[in-house]
Amino acid sequence: MSSWSLWPWPFFEERHRDLAARVGAWSCPVDGEVHEAELGEACRAIARSLGAGGFLDCVVPREGEKVDVRAVCVAREAISYTSVLADNVIAMQGIGTGALWLHGTPEQKDAYLDPVRRGERIAAFALTEPGAGSDVASITTTARRDGGDYVLDGGKTFISNAPFADHYIVVARTGEAPGARGLTAFIVDAGTPGMVAGDPIHLMAPHPLAPLTFENCRVPAANVIGEPGKGFGIAMATFDIFRTSVGAACVGMARRAMHETLARMRERRLFNATMAEIPGVQTKLADMSIDLDLAALAVYRAAWVKDTTGGRCSREVSIAKFAGTEAAGRIIDAAVQLWGGLGVTRGSVVEQLYREVRPARLYEGASEVQKLVIARNLIAGA
Repeated sequence: MSSWSLWPWPFFEERHRDLAARVGAWSCPVDGEVHEAELGEACRAIARSLGAGGFLDCVVPREGEKVDVRAVCVAREAISYTSVLADNVIAMQGIGTGALWLHGTPEQKDAYLDPVRRGERIAAFALTEPGAGSDVASITTTARRDGGDYVLDGGKTFISNAPFADHYIVVARTGEAPGARGLTAFIVDAGTPGMVAGDPIHLMAPHPLAPLTFENCRVPAANVIGEPGKGFGIAMATFDIFRTSVGAACVGMARRAMHETLARMRERRLFNATMAEIPGVQTKLADMSIDLDLAALAVYRAAWVKDTTGGRCSREVSIAKFAGTEAAGRIIDAAVQLWGGLGVTRGSVVEQLYREVRPARLYEGASEVQKLVIARNLIAGA
């Protein structure tokens, strides 16, 4: 990973700079774009490598430790610069355990967290449904109490790491109250009878994704995370940490596109000059650089606020997610334009980044949802 002027900023402490150097020197064990049939094997290899390097500690904190959101963002930015698939792995190891290290019992933490932290087991989070994406309160998957168990029925879709994850955090409706107040989070182990993964969902860039169906799926009551009826808050607490880091991952992708484009503009000649000497190209590069720094400022401001206040910080988090993903989309689009025909040639760096960055404006809350959060926060505080 190429160094840049971000690290001296006052948001960071020496441990964050050390982490950036270590993760920047990490070598991804999977090179290039992965064929969809090999995604499971590739993700397990990456998880083992990240675990061996100690990087999964950032997203799966140990007992007695608090998550360091700046460290999560630094790690994701550095990893996504190298491999967007590897960024998916570190993100999902955190999102698929966040409910546990935030609200799990000692027994649940002992059973699940260490193997995920070492990269030996793969985690997943099952929230989205065909009729309930950004509107979490509309979840229809049900979980009814039956003696010492809960019985789950319904379906989830767009579930990262399905079907090869070793456990899933599943949010289902238990009905303690209407809407968001009647949801509960469960641990559902892979191989539990009644849970079936469907055919892979093929995205524009390779990403492990599949639907899940629950039919008379029996889960012990001991697998409830936190209290029944509190699943919405548990899910939102997880996203409040990881939404900021989505922006950071996009900053890493955009920075890779920026560096690759600078190198190409210095080498490629057009009208008897390098493209870097053309004023129109220079202004485009300046736009990309401004977007990149402003996005990074929004991301690391939010991470710093979260770390130093410990509160929800929903407005700052939504600004970070929105700014990071939208700016990265503009930066990488500009890179494709400057690269010309090679920019849309399958296999070029910027073409792959173009496909990989686009979903970020949708998952973990679409850009439009982030605007609503920002506006409502402003109105409530006016």
